Amino acid sequence: MRLLLVEDDPMIGSSVQSGLKQDGYSVDWVRDGIAAELAMANGVYELLLLDLGLPHKSGLDLLESLRKSGASLPVLVITARDSVADRVKGLDAGADDYLVKPFDLTELSARIRALLRRQGGRSSPVLEHGQLLLNPATHEVMLGGAPVNLSVREFALLHAFLEQPGVPLSRAQLEERLYGWDEEIESNVVEVYIHSLRRKLGAEWIRNVRGVGYLIPERA
Repeated sequence: MRLLLVEDDPMIGSSVQSGLKQDGYSVDWVRDGIAAELAMANGVYELLLLDLGLPHKSGLDLLESLRKSGASLPVLVITARDSVADRVKGLDAGADDYLVKPFDLTELSARIRALLRRQGGRSSPVLEHGQLLLNPATHEVMLGGAPVNLSVREFALLHAFLEQPGVPLSRAQLEERLYGWDEEIESNVVEVYIHSLRRKLGAEWIRNVRGVGYLIPERA
């Protein structure tokens, strides 16, 4: 799951990026509104974390431009502006949620999960596919009622597959879920984690689609 963080405060930005990476997200971080526009032009993000007080172009102007373009990207505003008027202005401009600084990273993660569930049309936080269950909130995976211990990146990869059973994901798409801009992509890293997941879950759970990528079968 790849997120874009737009935050000009280096301490807050670094803390949020680090914390969300521990939750299995790939987080790209930019520090002003113009850089955010350039980043979003790639269209690879599932959610935008947006500060309002940004240099060059304000977060509110960025949000209004995004919505005028017709983009449905979920937006979670993170800001120190805590008045009711500011919250109303942000929500009316197109924000999906509004979190006031300072905030706890566990609450931020919970709000992100809720927005992504809403975007995906799901009410339950748990992804269930046959005997396989994945809980994004607790980072627990169960197979046939037994717990499966996964690393952060194994979990992120499995999460990507379970969001779209039966849909093949390319190596590039999977790398985007695992790495941010500032991280060097290791050679054959996707293959390594696929091999590890097959070993822990069973080879039948992840199949290779020749020339396309990998998928979890639609029917488990």
